[in-house]
Amino acid sequence: MMAHIELNNDLPDIRGLMAYSPQIAEVLNALAETLLRNDDNTLSRGERELIGTYVSYLNDCFFCQNVHGAMAGHYLNCDIQQIDGIKHDFNSADLSGKMKALLSIAGSVQKGGKYVTEAQIEEAKMNGATDKEIHDTVLIAASFCMFNRYVDGLGTWAPQDREFYVNRAPQRALEGYQSSVYK
Repeated sequence: MMAHIELNNDLPDIRGLMAYSPQIAEVLNALAETLLRNDDNTLSRGERELIGTYVSYLNDCFFCQNVHGAMAGHYLNCDIQQIDGIKHDFNSADLSGKMKALLSIAGSVQKGGKYVTEAQIEEAKMNGATDKEIHDTVLIAASFCMFNRYVDGLGTWAPQDREFYVNRAPQRALEGYQSSVYK
């Protein structure tokens, strides 16, 4: 499958887009690195990856839900089937009340920012979420809507073997989301 525009490379998914537009890649990778890997955060890397995975699932973005699902699984020490279970019904998954509340907020952001309710915010706070964690959840969810639409809106292709993403997760966790990964 070919992208909707000529990318002048045969790289899959967002990697092809980033090779096509290195200036955009630098900014988007810095955003992903800060949101998902910054250690100055009380949400774990796995929890933040899970938020991105869930939003990508809701947006039906095959690439993002699988690459970030594999990353979440890597960090949370669970397999892709467990991540699938969380995506399909996080309320019955073995997650903290705080994480369930944050995923609920992320799901509302995916529909549109105005879908987030005061009741959801209060539920998150009652379950121990800080203002920073709520802030970051909303920003991760909004950013993944952009990443998903970027990948799918330009019709990029992605490897369909989900084990490809699982096998790459340890290396991606080591390297992070720097633009050098996409060169």
